[in-house]
Amino acid sequence: MNNQKPQKPTLSGQRFKTRKRDEKERFDPTQFQDCIIQGLTETGTDLEAVAKFLDASGAKLDYRRYAETLFDILVAGGMLAPGGTLADDMTRTNVCVFAAQEDLETMQAFAQVFNKLIRRYKYLEKGFEDEVKKLLLFLKGFSESERNKLAMLTGILLANGTLNASILNSLYNENLVKEGVSAAFAVKLFKSWINEKDINAVAVSLRKVNMDNRLMELFPANKQSVEHFSKYFTEAGLKELSEYVRNQQSIGARKELQKELQEQMSRGDPFKDIILYVKEEMKKNNISEQTVVTIIWSSVMSTVEWNKKEELVAEQAIKHLKQYSPLLAAFTTQGQSELTLLLKIQEYCYDNIHFMKAFQKIVVLFYKAEVLSEEPILKWYKDAHLAKGKSVFLEQMKKFVEWLKNAEEESRNLKLKRVTDL
Repeated sequence: MNNQKPQKPTLSGQRFKTRKRDEKERFDPTQFQDCIIQGLTETGTDLEAVAKFLDASGAKLDYRRYAETLFDILVAGGMLAPGGTLADDMTRTNVCVFAAQEDLETMQAFAQVFNKLIRRYKYLEKGFEDEVKKLLLFLKGFSESERNKLAMLTGILLANGTLNASILNSLYNENLVKEGVSAAFAVKLFKSWINEKDINAVAVSLRKVNMDNRLMELFPANKQSVEHFSKYFTEAGLKELSEYVRNQQSIGARKELQKELQEQMSRGDPFKDIILYVKEEMKKNNISEQTVVTIIWSSVMSTVEWNKKEELVAEQAIKHLKQYSPLLAAFTTQGQSELTLLLKIQEYCYDNIHFMKAFQKIVVLFYKAEVLSEEPILKWYKDAHLAKGKSVFLEQMKKFVEWLKNAEEESRNLKLKRVTDL
């Protein structure tokens, strides 16, 4: 009897013939480039013919696979090596952005070529954005004229929505910023962008990608100030962009001021310290007194949880606001500031229904505490009030306004004791 175990079958390494359709196609951008360049050479500089050629070629050539090569050719005339240079031994074409005339009209015509191509082949959108991001990183490798053309084209494509403003992230590259390339490029880009749209449309696009507060990063850290940005771009003919950035900086400063102010209030910091801090911030960030009094009012009203009962909230409000009257008085030294505060009080009382009956009591409190004075109150009553709840609030203020008009200066202090009964 044979006790040996039968041998297990083993793989013999037999080779199977692969079907042709399963073989992975070799990546060959050179052959693709030759096909595109040959077609562009035949169309010449007629960009309508170029657009038609590209539209038709998409059915025969693999645009999806060779998107980078395609866009390299359309922008630079051939495949780009790392750094943005064209290889000497590569075939190239003059039917491209870099070989075109350096003017806005020509770049608008090229923008149409890209628009038509990407509308026809939607899958190229992502590849085109990646291409532009790459080109921006290669800016140092291009001539000044090539950079100008690319900047104009990019601005137009941002304006018509072909490109997303997130591509501007590439401009914050440390080397580009350090050598001033980013700022110079941004001048041409924003000029063409604003020329196609306006500063408001530009602002919306920047805000969507959280780029609205980053424009100063186009400069090195030691030059990242509103003053430097404003001077540079105003001298370059972009005053509206300078004003936009200044406004954005002011908005950021106001948000920071409100946040710090609320923290100081919650800690119970002395008013003299709070007033000193606020005045320093006003001076540093060029914030007006009218803006500050609005911030203080908002902060004061948000530091307490209000009673939901209308008959109790007025008493609670008077007690709370009396405490903060010295702080508000420090920033109502101008008639316009007082009027601004009055409008904010009216708006708050209207928006918070439990405060509707408290409006007159708050105004009288602030008059007694010298936060508000006679003239702004009378102006508010006559023609400077808001439409919100005006009939209710004007009726509430009627007796007090009559008293202000009729009381003689020398007797006003005596009558003031009776004001709270009005």
